[in-house]
Amino acid sequence: MTEAILTVVDVHKAYGRVPALRGVSLEVHRGELFGLLGPNGAGKTTLLGILAGLNEADAGTVLLAGKPLTSREHDLRRLVGLATQDLALYPELSAAENLRFFGSLYGLRGGDLAERTTAMLKLAALDDRAHQRVGTFSGGMKRRLNLAAALMHRPEILLLDEPTTGVDPQSRRHLFDAVRQLNADGLTVVYTSHYMEEVQALCPRLAIVDHGRVVAQDTLANLLKHLPTTVKAVPPPGAALPSGPAVTATRTTAVGWEIDTSDLGGLLASLPAGLTHVTVEPPTLERVFLTHTGTTLRD
Repeated sequence: MTEAILTVVDVHKAYGRVPALRGVSLEVHRGELFGLLGPNGAGKTTLLGILAGLNEADAGTVLLAGKPLTSREHDLRRLVGLATQDLALYPELSAAENLRFFGSLYGLRGGDLAERTTAMLKLAALDDRAHQRVGTFSGGMKRRLNLAAALMHRPEILLLDEPTTGVDPQSRRHLFDAVRQLNADGLTVVYTSHYMEEVQALCPRLAIVDHGRVVAQDTLANLLKHLPTTVKAVPPPGAALPSGPAVTATRTTAVGWEIDTSDLGGLLASLPAGLTHVTVEPPTLERVFLTHTGTTLRD
């Protein structure tokens, strides 16, 4: 099995009397693209702050590359890159000036700083806007530069907190491609998003956090395997709902039937003749997420 670059064991964090994390445990393997999901207020951003060494846990252990991580371990914190949901950019500075500033905070100097700035401008597809003030950039351009700034110091693990919030489809695709390439080149990525389709497309393994606890953690394939496939159809008059070992649940709606099954082939073979508008809906990450966190609105 691939070694763990990040191990979180029973981490707790509260703000006054309000608990944010209630015993979070998870493991991220070196070189993987790991998804982190949760409703608003689930504790994701608090957890990312602890994983970046910006905040201290009240209890529990965080190991980075096998060593205990705290806010005082400056050399260890250099292994982490964090692209926050709130943009960490200076609008009055140019793109290149922003990157040089963040690179210098990590000790980059001279030719190394210049080379890294050029490389990250190219990664963000902003090399032709290097000397333009960031305050004039679109939301997508700022998100791309925010990612580049988090990578200036060549981290070993990248924490992405809602990296595509408010971006256009072209910038979203560019960010996807950049994250995939960075991961293919060996960078470990923890990807947090509210967009289920993003995590389903990018992350082979993930954890779902709710109310400060990990409520599910597994490969995407295993999480999907536990949910049924749903077949929707409009039956002919007088048709009886199918039953049998292939049927796990049935529902009658205003327009027809909804049938859950763990044996799609067996179900399709047992359906009565004359059905129309037949659709097959395989399990999705959104359904996994709602199964574990419920459908109640979160503010």
